[in-house]
Amino acid sequence: MKRCLYRAEWPEGRKAAAFFRSREISVPLTEAMERLNVDHLSLFACSGQLFLYYECAESPVPPETLLPGASEQLTVWPGGERGRRWAPLTDIFHYQHPVSAQHWERRSPEGKPYGRLAILKPEEAASYVYYHYQYQEERPGDGDKYGIIGLHENVLFFYAEQPATREPAPYEGKLKTSLRPDNWAEVMEPHFIKWEGAPAGQELWQPLMLVLEVRSFAGKLGTRDA
Repeated sequence: MKRCLYRAEWPEGRKAAAFFRSREISVPLTEAMERLNVDHLSLFACSGQLFLYYECAESPVPPETLLPGASEQLTVWPGGERGRRWAPLTDIFHYQHPVSAQHWERRSPEGKPYGRLAILKPEEAASYVYYHYQYQEERPGDGDKYGIIGLHENVLFFYAEQPATREPAPYEGKLKTSLRPDNWAEVMEPHFIKWEGAPAGQELWQPLMLVLEVRSFAGKLGTRDA
């Protein structure tokens, strides 16, 4: 199974939620997901930026294949292939990784995805990745089973699901050390560029608006409005 994280930029002055929830986009999307064995797709938005998460049961499927009509509306993102619209994020942290379809199965139909956004100080990126790899491999299964952090440039996208699924990981981590700092929040804070004027508790991580969710229930795909 491949977990996919992407970032894109939406043109100013247009409402992303109404566009992506329209039948012209959502119907072909659900059909493509069913045909290509893609599941648990979530699209989030924040100030013209889009963040996409989905899971491929077989070969990785590019977002342009799932959302061809939408992709044409996006701003071209420089770098990578010429004319690309979706920039991939690198998985730099996850509480667990899927080892089988059975292991990764959602057991609660009430689970709902949520996303958060943070900005790293560029000079702190290497330190942030170092600490998170250490955490990931020393304590697999320490948080929400589906929680994952993607990095693109100095932007962090955190995907997880509520209520959190907490269960032991069916594997051991790659590290046998115990170096993760106990004062985790204190150690992490200097890595971030804080959001100006953010509500209390959201100075580092800003919640994203859930624009669209498409997932499978007993093989049937459907959408739920955020």
